[in-house]
Amino acid sequence: MEISWLLIAIGAVLLLFGAYASWTAGRLDRLHARVDLARATLEKELAQRSALAAEVAGAAVLDPASALLLLDAAHHARAASLAAMEVREQAESALTRAIHAVGTDTEPWAGELNLAMRRVQLARRFHNDVVVSTRDLRHRRLVTWFRLAGRAPMPTTIELEDGS
Repeated sequence: MEISWLLIAIGAVLLLFGAYASWTAGRLDRLHARVDLARATLEKELAQRSALAAEVAGAAVLDPASALLLLDAAHHARAASLAAMEVREQAESALTRAIHAVGTDTEPWAGELNLAMRRVQLARRFHNDVVVSTRDLRHRRLVTWFRLAGRAPMPTTIELEDGS
């Protein structure tokens, strides 16, 4: 009689542990999906910002030197979209510096360019917040011991100058 109660208790503990592990694995999977979505959104915002910067450079509202500086930075940012993340971060940071150096505050494009800069800031912050949450969960003992993350690569934050 005592053994049957012991087996029931062990079975209940194992069932609860399995349910918790399954819930944690599902949560981790959802966080990874959010990281992918946030990364795609950030990529889209970066592409729109570089396209808008190139459009401003070609709109004949800037002096030739400023237009060339902005166009060159926008071109490098677009070209770096397929490169390694470190190269991409440097190119995007250079574009941010070029936008600030050109000083388009008095131009008719200022509102659109400022909005594009703000959207990049928000997308990067959201991405980094989701990455930090995912990494915190992945560093828990249960996740590492039972390899609940599977073969998903560890997400990384994106550090670039975005005007914030």
